[in-house]
Amino acid sequence: MQSTPAILTADEVRGWRLRAADAPVVSDDAARIDEIHEIEVLKAALEARQARLAAAFDESQRSVAAERGAPASQQGKGVAEQVALARRVSPHRGRILLGLAKAVLAEMPWTARAWTEGRITERRALVLARETACLTRDDRSRVDAELALDAAQLEAMSDRRVEAEARAMAARLDAASVAERRRRAEADRFVSIRPAPDTMVYLTALLPVAQGVAAYAALSRTADATAAAGDPRGRGQLMADTLVRRLTGAATDAEDRPIVPVAINLVMSDQTLLGSSDDPVELEDHGSIPADLARELVADALDARSKVWLRRLYAHPLSGRLVAMDSDRRLFPRQLGQFLRLRDRFCRSPWCNARIRHRDHVHPAADGGETSASNGQGLCEACNQTKTLPGWSALACDDSGGTHTVVLTTPTGHRYRSKAPPAPGSGIRLDLRFAS
Repeated sequence: MQSTPAILTADEVRGWRLRAADAPVVSDDAARIDEIHEIEVLKAALEARQARLAAAFDESQRSVAAERGAPASQQGKGVAEQVALARRVSPHRGRILLGLAKAVLAEMPWTARAWTEGRITERRALVLARETACLTRDDRSRVDAELALDAAQLEAMSDRRVEAEARAMAARLDAASVAERRRRAEADRFVSIRPAPDTMVYLTALLPVAQGVAAYAALSRTADATAAAGDPRGRGQLMADTLVRRLTGAATDAEDRPIVPVAINLVMSDQTLLGSSDDPVELEDHGSIPADLARELVADALDARSKVWLRRLYAHPLSGRLVAMDSDRRLFPRQLGQFLRLRDRFCRSPWCNARIRHRDHVHPAADGGETSASNGQGLCEACNQTKTLPGWSALACDDSGGTHTVVLTTPTGHRYRSKAPPAPGSGIRLDLRFAS
C-alpha cells in the first residue's frame, strides 16, 4: 500500500535556500551545466507548487468568507493581493497568477502535469491558459490533451510555437468564441507609459490589429520618405519624432526634432539646481533623471518664458526623507495631497509601484485617524480598496532613522513594511513645477 507523501513545510523550503546559498560551486564544467539545468527544472516545478498553494488558499478563503455570510461577489476579495505580497509582485500580477493557477489545475490536467514535473515554465503555462480562455471546458481539455499529453514534446517547443498552435486549435474548435474574444479585447484598448533605461520612456498603445498596423505603416511611410529626402536620422528616430510631432502638434527645432511644451514636476536639491551638485532629480510619475537633464529642462522652461512655481520642501535631518513643505494657501488638504505625491512618488503598497490615484488615511478617518502627512500615504485605487477589506489593517510610524513607514497586516497575520523613498540630493529640497 502506497504511503502518503509527507507535507512540505516552509521551513524545509527555507533549508533548501540556505543550502543552495552556502554550497560551493562545483569545479567541473559539465557538472556546472547539469546543475544549471536541474535548477531550471526545479524553478518551474516550484512555480507549479506555488500555483497549487495559491489555488488551495483561494478555496479556503472563499469558504471562510461564505461562513461569515459574505455575498458571493465578495468572496475571494483580497486573496490575489495576499498571493502577490507573498510572491513579491504587484497586485495586478498576483491576480494573473491566481487566475492561472485555478484555470490550469481545474481544467488543464496535462499542462498541470508537465508544469509540476518542471518541463514547462510558468510563462509557458500562462500562454496555454490565455490562448484557451475563450473555449468551453471540453474544448479547452482537447487543446490541453493535444499539446501537453506528450510532455517531452511540449517541453521542446518554444513559447511562440506553443502560442501559435494553441491559437490555431482554438480557432478551429470554436471560431465564434474566438471572434467574441476579439471583440471584447478591442474594448480594452488603452495607452500606457512606463520608465525605460537612460531617462527614456515606453509609450505603449494596445490597439485593434487593423488600427495598430495602419498607424505603424503611416509612421513607416513618413520615415521612409523623409530619409529618402536626405534626412540623416535613422528610421526608428524618424518614426519616433513623427509620432511625437503628430500627437502633440509640437513645433520642430533646426534639426526637425519636435520641441514639446513642458508640464512637469521636479524634486531636486538647491545645490543640484545651482550646479554645485550632480545628485539625481526626481521627475514625477517617472523616477530619477540625471542632474544635467533636470537643469536643461528648467533652463528651457525659463528661456521659453514658461510659468514656474517653486516651493521649498523639508527633509528629516537623519534619513533625508521628506517630512513637510511650504504652503502659501489655506487649502491644506490639497497641499497635503501634493506633498504625499512628492514624498511617496508611487503607490506605497509593497511591490505595487502603480501611479498614485488616492490620498489615503493609513488609520481610517472614520475611526478617528487624523488628516496629516504622518497618517497619509499615496495609493493606487486597487490597493486602497483592498486595504478596507475585512482582516486587513495598516499602521503608520517612523523608524529609528525618521523614515515614514507603513506596516500592512493581512488577514493571515503576515506583515509587510513600506518605507517612503529618500528625497534626492542634500541641502534644501525644491519642488519645481513648470508649464509652457
